[in-house]
Amino acid sequence: MPAESGESMEFTLVLPVLPLDGEVVLPGMVVPLDLSDAEIRAAVEAAQAAARAESGKPKVLLVPRIDGTYARTGVLGTVEQVGRLADGDPGALVKGRHRVRIGAGTTGPGAALWVEGARVEETVPDPLPGQVTDLVKEYKALATTWLRKRGAWQVVDRVQAIDDVSALADNSGYSPFLTTDQKTELLETTDPVARLRLAAQQLRDHLAEQDVAETIAKDVQEGVDKQQREFLLRRQLEAVRKELRELNGDGPDAAEESDDYRARVEAADLPERVREAALKEVEKLERSSDQSPEGSWIRTWLDTVLEMPWNERTEDAYDIQGAKEILDAEHAGLEDVKARITEYLAVRKRRGERGLGVIGGRRGGAVLALVGPPGVGKTSLGESVAHAMGRKFVRVALGGVRDEAEIRGHRRTYVGALPGRIVRAVKEAGSMNPVLLLDEIDKVGSDFRGDPAAALLEVLDPAQNHTFRDHYLEVELDLSDVVFLATANVLEAIPEALADRMEIVRLDGYTEDEKVVIARDHLLPRQLERAGLTGDEVTLEEGALRKLAGEYTREAGVRTLERTVARLLRKVAAQHELGERELPFTVGEEDLRALVGRPHHVPESAQDPAERRTAVPGVATGLAVTGAGGDVLYVEASLADPETGAAGLTLTGQLGDVMKESAQIALSFLRSHGAELELPVADLKDRGVHIHFPAGAVPKDGPSAGITMTTALASLLSGRLVRTDVAMTGEVSLTGRVLPIGGLKQKLLAAHRAGVTTVVIPKRNEPDLDDVPAEVLEKLDVHAVTDVRQVLELALAPAATVAKVPVAA
Repeated sequence: MPAESGESMEFTLVLPVLPLDGEVVLPGMVVPLDLSDAEIRAAVEAAQAAARAESGKPKVLLVPRIDGTYARTGVLGTVEQVGRLADGDPGALVKGRHRVRIGAGTTGPGAALWVEGARVEETVPDPLPGQVTDLVKEYKALATTWLRKRGAWQVVDRVQAIDDVSALADNSGYSPFLTTDQKTELLETTDPVARLRLAAQQLRDHLAEQDVAETIAKDVQEGVDKQQREFLLRRQLEAVRKELRELNGDGPDAAEESDDYRARVEAADLPERVREAALKEVEKLERSSDQSPEGSWIRTWLDTVLEMPWNERTEDAYDIQGAKEILDAEHAGLEDVKARITEYLAVRKRRGERGLGVIGGRRGGAVLALVGPPGVGKTSLGESVAHAMGRKFVRVALGGVRDEAEIRGHRRTYVGALPGRIVRAVKEAGSMNPVLLLDEIDKVGSDFRGDPAAALLEVLDPAQNHTFRDHYLEVELDLSDVVFLATANVLEAIPEALADRMEIVRLDGYTEDEKVVIARDHLLPRQLERAGLTGDEVTLEEGALRKLAGEYTREAGVRTLERTVARLLRKVAAQHELGERELPFTVGEEDLRALVGRPHHVPESAQDPAERRTAVPGVATGLAVTGAGGDVLYVEASLADPETGAAGLTLTGQLGDVMKESAQIALSFLRSHGAELELPVADLKDRGVHIHFPAGAVPKDGPSAGITMTTALASLLSGRLVRTDVAMTGEVSLTGRVLPIGGLKQKLLAAHRAGVTTVVIPKRNEPDLDDVPAEVLEKLDVHAVTDVRQVLELALAPAATVAKVPVAA
């Protein structure tokens, strides 16, 4: 065991080595050693032989030996006494004196291993600095805390009496919680202050671990005590109940009957597979303890299963004529939806008469999607359908739902788990064949919690929903007899796979005549009641209702119309209470301005010719479809001054890429066919063209404004005005062909509301006119065209009506 490389030390000691396997002795420690070990006995005998020659106490070198490797530092120990240990084996009492740096091996008497060594000198500053004094106080406080926890009160005074820094640090060698590596680190740390700091840290860490262990043990013990106390009290409660029943001669009380899930499951009218699953859960409940959280989950699940109307169904009202009358009485218009419900009832009646109610495990449910602008009665129509069919009605609001578990439910092992909205709706209806309205299905979103629209694919698929599985129930639920009515404002917002599973029924808005009927028969009676008035006190003439619908509100639905009627009635009620108006009162057209203000939507045809938008060249009227239904869209075009404006095309009004491309096509067509149309196309080469779509804050896109932009540019170049009573829609191609568009019905309704009398549409959209109400077509002069030249002939005023071409500032 040579000294460390580069170490300069005078080795003045020659000592026999006493190896300590897995043990470390620090200076100041007194330890008993078993002499039955050959190496220990050889070292002690060698030390005794050397001591007889020197007439002193036998000296040995106590060296830790870890995994066969000796440490580089040992402790000089003196053999204080040789005798027998408590168990009768021979032993020796050895006391550590000071550290010794081990050098090279040498020879000596006896069978022991002899080495050279040098005493390690330890220097402690005198007097002690303040930080060392604080370290001594801290160590003594930590040691005192640990000793008191162990009940070693007699050792506390001994530790407090040690003032030497080195001795105080070495005293931690008695600590039983230190590992051999930790004690070896203390042995090899020669600086007393650093050694005391290390000992204090080791003691501090141990006390922290001990505090955590005590806290955990205390919590566990409190939990065990609570469970034992609860168990004992429950047993006592059962005994008290048993004695009371025997005393009164009664059977099980109501509480126990409600807890007897096995009897409830066996008595319930459940499908066979559901019964089997419920009985398995009952067996688990019987095996689980009262304290087990699983028991609570099972009880909640069983309660949900037992509350489901597995075999409850309402009988459909197969009075087809009566159902049609109910729909007509509760909703004006909406003929497509009424016809579809009537067809469904007729088919259901015939299937039932022929015993075809269930085919392949599937019943004859329906999945309809009512798509249309706000306020046309999609949501209220669901309740009317249920009324007409004699079924229960449940509404499920899907707007803003982003969690897939809202549809399929949560796994029941989660805290607060619930079945999905579909299962809860069926349970709320108390019937397996309700009319279930999925409101605002186009507002469903998706995020990291999943895609609810994807979960609806199984719900709304007639080929799959007879075996629908909710994550909470985990048993098959038959939804094939449910009539699903989904509502949406925008069909494009519904995922294609989901839209493919539904039968789309479009509600494109009401005509003015329908709005008058709705206001007279539905809105006015409801608002009279809310305003505290009666039909005998306030009457609205049909002319007033028509003006409210045509000039005060311009919408596809009737929500704004109802709010306007409510405002009018509140005004009349307030005036009566203030003594300003006598009742009964009949509201005519001339009274509207005083009650609800001026009209907000005066048709262009009713305005002064000089104030109309099309009073200057370069302005044309188009038709568009928005989320709120059809609307009128104006297109404005101007040419820049050749001296100040740069050549090129400028587009404004928040236009999408498709609409920008339509403008480029319109400009290219006029450039290439200008001579044929007798237009000064030379202006298009040298002057900048600016096309603007008013209402610039509203994004716009789509190809259907193609012929409108072409007409506006042709009007600008020719100086001919665009007819005020003409509106148009259609896509234009580079060759001047007019291509078909979508949403024709909504666009024609918008034109009718705006007071337009002539509409230009693509020839290939003529079949779509069948969907437009007859009363609207009677008031519109519809021209179906195939070429943009026909559009210009119809839309532009005669050549004699020429105005000055506007120049952009």
